[in-house]
Amino acid sequence: MVLAVSLAVAGAMLARYRDAQREVVRLEAESGLIAPDRRPARAVSRERLEEEAKLAEGVVRQLTLPWAKLIGAIEQAASRDVAILQLQPDAEQRLLRLTAEARDREAMFEYLRRLGGAQGLAEVHLVSHQVQREDPQRPIQFAVQAVIRDLQ
Repeated sequence: MVLAVSLAVAGAMLARYRDAQREVVRLEAESGLIAPDRRPARAVSRERLEEEAKLAEGVVRQLTLPWAKLIGAIEQAASRDVAILQLQPDAEQRLLRLTAEARDREAMFEYLRRLGGAQGLAEVHLVSHQVQREDPQRPIQFAVQAVIRDLQ
């Protein structure tokens, strides 16, 4: 009896499937999706596809940087004597370039020490520095580079 009921249900499902397939074919024909004069899509060159793939990978790397944790690590080293002017993360090379201004040399070195101890940054080093002579307070503008480690 169970076999008979199963066969009846299977038959009914097969009939519904055939009806659905016919309806799909009819709707496609009516909407013109299956047109004999339809042109095939243009082929895209392999170089173009590779270029677009590289661009997409770059965007994904930039978006997957842990921005909140990276900024938190930079804020962890913050002080009143140092102002960050520019922040440039390079997701591809996993580098952070930072331009800042310090009131004096001691504040600059203290900031570098704290930045070196910040979680998520490694190999922090001073790239350049310059005393701003046109400013009466003579602040020091400096550039720092650090490796971005996994911030987990």
